[in-house]
Amino acid sequence: MATIISEDKNVRRAVKWIGEELLEGKKIDILLTEAGMRFNLSPKQEQFVIKFFKNSDKPPKTE
Repeated sequence: MATIISEDKNVRRAVKWIGEELLEGKKIDILLTEAGMRFNLSPKQEQFVIKFFKNSDKPPKTE
């Protein structure tokens, strides 16, 4: 019997994997494309992961 993995778990695994690969110096654009296929992400999930990493390299706002 096949194990069903929740969609949220796939997103978490993709984010973790991309973070680890970035530490090794790999390019973010290639990793984002590969993560969609590797973790079977839906288009909506892929967009979430893309926004997560694209927004994370902006410095925090100070008021």
